[in-house]
Amino acid sequence: MLHFPGHGHRHRPDDVVIGPLDLSARVDEALAVQAVAFGLGADEVAVRRQIVLRHMTYPGARALGATLPDGTLVGFVYGMPNDRAHWWSTVVEPYLRAHGHEGWLDDSFVITELHVHPRHQNRGVGRSLITTITDGAAEPRSILSAIDTDSPARGLYHSLGYQDLARQVLFPSAPKPYAVMGAPLPLRHR
Repeated sequence: MLHFPGHGHRHRPDDVVIGPLDLSARVDEALAVQAVAFGLGADEVAVRRQIVLRHMTYPGARALGATLPDGTLVGFVYGMPNDRAHWWSTVVEPYLRAHGHEGWLDDSFVITELHVHPRHQNRGVGRSLITTITDGAAEPRSILSAIDTDSPARGLYHSLGYQDLARQVLFPSAPKPYAVMGAPLPLRHR
């Protein structure tokens, strides 16, 4: 486990611990973080709950959590070796092919979700989560998708070595376009 000093209340710093997370057992806590961080409603959370539980049954799926000393989950990441048969891959494949990057779907570890509670953002928690999970990947590279806007999340991914592979990727029912990004592993830690 990694201990990551953060800055919580003005008089008492948080001691965030990054370590393995039984995401299936703590799915509701994780989705509560995602709902606040990503602005999800109850209906979206219910749909994502089923998706997360299904994903955690896939071969090689792993999760890490960021917890406070009292056990409160303040962030999480999960991912798995990419499989071209998975829904995400079938959606992004034509966009990647159009830009000559279809090969990124093979031998890649996909970051499926990464979320940090807003009170703990901009303190390196997300960076620690993504670098720790990818450091344990057997694949030589990582891919992910993020809303296609100049956001702190995309800034983090770029700082870690991720490059845009395709932009303006449209997912069914998603109101905003996404960018698909890829990076060789290991990621740049700083």
